[in-house]
Amino acid sequence: MTALLLATGFALIIAGAILFTNAIEWSGKRLDLGEGAVGSLLAAVGTALPESLIPVVAVLSGGESEQIAIGAIVGAPFMLGTVAMLVVGGSALAFRKRRSSGSDVTSDNRSLRRDLRLFLPCFAVGLGLGLIDSNLVHVAGAIGLLIAYGTYVRRTVRHSGEADDLDEIESLTFDPGREDKPRSIAIVAQLAVALLMIVGGAELFVEEVTKLAETLGVSALVLSLVLAPLATELPEKLNSVLWIRQDKDTLAVGNITGAMAFQSTVPIALGLMVTDWDLNRFALAAGVAGLAGGVLALWRLPKDTLGLPVVVAWSALFTGFVAFAALGA
Repeated sequence: MTALLLATGFALIIAGAILFTNAIEWSGKRLDLGEGAVGSLLAAVGTALPESLIPVVAVLSGGESEQIAIGAIVGAPFMLGTVAMLVVGGSALAFRKRRSSGSDVTSDNRSLRRDLRLFLPCFAVGLGLGLIDSNLVHVAGAIGLLIAYGTYVRRTVRHSGEADDLDEIESLTFDPGREDKPRSIAIVAQLAVALLMIVGGAELFVEEVTKLAETLGVSALVLSLVLAPLATELPEKLNSVLWIRQDKDTLAVGNITGAMAFQSTVPIALGLMVTDWDLNRFALAAGVAGLAGGVLALWRLPKDTLGLPVVVAWSALFTGFVAFAALGA
């Protein structure tokens, strides 16, 4: 029953995120925002909402749930820096015969460097603050991370060029029959339903992970480090497989590095302010693996050529942590 309820929680979170993102895109169009602004400011909220609400719900639940909150926050950058990068590199190798660039991944190096140069220091700072037992330092760190992300958003929008019209948005799920812009009431209703689904799924997830941890005799933090990001991050990042297959490397890579920039700042700031942010060896190990994956991406992706050794290295970072957690749990 626990597995079934956990799967139900996952399904609610993912379905809610899809509805929320679709409604957010239409909100941007009704407000006459261009694609660049919607992608950087609004759509990012939609794709990151599940990961961000799981910690909030966990903290409100109290008790051991705080460890689930920390696991969800640290687990997202860990998963993005390892498995998500593995997905991109592996897809390029798998589709190399049909791609114009073969196994080489050609992305926008300026955006790539901007994303990862925010991710690496901010995530490192977030992990370092987990070793300091000071509420004042934690609050100061949270403010610094939020300022860093705000500066990043401003620079990203400024250098994104003129925004294009959002002509390729899928029809609003709650108002699919209208050829023109959907009604505002339909957009608001879809946003409300999506939020309820995500919150409900997050609450179910937290409750069932706690039960599963007790049953297996392992740490709830260890489970949430892997399960939460797998459920919320990886389905979205599978879009990168399609983009790699279609030679849209900039979209594929930007989909991941943009999420890394967000996940290393705003959710960690949240964790610093609403939890004790006391990171144990498992959280630190996952964080170090995510940082190593980010360093590897910053080193190899601008050079276009990845190759099998780099893909294997990303895989080793993930499997190495899983082995460490399994042996140490």
